[in-house]
Amino acid sequence: MSYCASRRRFIKTAAAGVSGFALSSCGWTLAKVQTDQAIVQSSDELNIYTWSNYIDQELVDAFQAKTGIKVKFDVFDSNETMLAAFQAGKAKIYSVIYPSDYKVTQMSKLGYLSQLDHLRLESLRHLIPRFQTSLHDPGNRYSVPMSWGTTGLIYNSEKIKDAPKDWSYLWENKEKLMRRMTLMNDVREVLGATLRSLGFSYNSTNPAELKKAYDRLQELKPAIATFTTDAWRDQLIAGDLSIAMAYSSDAALAMKDNPKLKYVIPSSGTSLWTDTMVIPKTAPNPDGAYAWLEFMLQPEVAAKMTERLSFATTNQAGIAQLPEAIRSNSSLFPAMELLNRSESIAPVERETLEAYERYWTKLTSS
Repeated sequence: MSYCASRRRFIKTAAAGVSGFALSSCGWTLAKVQTDQAIVQSSDELNIYTWSNYIDQELVDAFQAKTGIKVKFDVFDSNETMLAAFQAGKAKIYSVIYPSDYKVTQMSKLGYLSQLDHLRLESLRHLIPRFQTSLHDPGNRYSVPMSWGTTGLIYNSEKIKDAPKDWSYLWENKEKLMRRMTLMNDVREVLGATLRSLGFSYNSTNPAELKKAYDRLQELKPAIATFTTDAWRDQLIAGDLSIAMAYSSDAALAMKDNPKLKYVIPSSGTSLWTDTMVIPKTAPNPDGAYAWLEFMLQPEVAAKMTERLSFATTNQAGIAQLPEAIRSNSSLFPAMELLNRSESIAPVERETLEAYERYWTKLTSS
């Protein structure tokens, strides 16, 4: 069956290659999260709102077998979709939500998130030091970072012989790539990458710089086949596309299936994204939510999910349990020099956000 395996798209079945994974082998018990057993048993359903490829059936089965809690998922394809649904009344349905880092800032300022009790999350100590605090949520007061990665370019090496080095490759080769490239369906990523190609910050708030980025994208638009975050995979393999803007986790999964696909992080820098887990203030099962978060922080759980779902874990102890081939995979764990030239997507003031969205509407609708 052909499918597009994206962190932003539903994956119907989990990978079956890893077997014998059981919660008991993690040394994890419900007592570790100080969850009241009676309370958990009286609320035996946990509703989670998440990105698609964080759904791992082995993990869900193991969690349910240990706790008796049935996990149900709804899937969103963008942070904006998630927040809109949340604000439209779904807030009371979910006990755990998976926003990206910059959305945590907005949601916490709006008063939507519970401040986490770190005494119930003792395995936070397993996080890589850089993820124990962040620009978006200092001290991880509201969120637990679960995965991270970069945004870059994935290409068909049979169509493109010389590896692209930077975002500028798209403009320099736009005639050759006419209608054979895709950019993401994401305003901050696309404008951010274009800003970076001009030597500006991914998070620029300068009106003149934003206008230059928009004009540069208008120059490129005739060569763009479509704006899509995840529908590039089969077309890239078939040769209908030559190159696509993609998340590193999606690229790693695609390359695992087809070695002719290659991923590069642009040399001028890119975005560093982090996806997190939060508990809404209106969570109907907060005890079950804490049990889930603590479970996800177990090193073996983090390692097995990284192996099966091809994303970079934030769990230092989990990384230590990964095979060397994965730990040395530069698509998942890039060189520090590239990371130092990259930026997390930062929240911007309303006026600037409106400018981003205005340019995006003009770009994608004209």
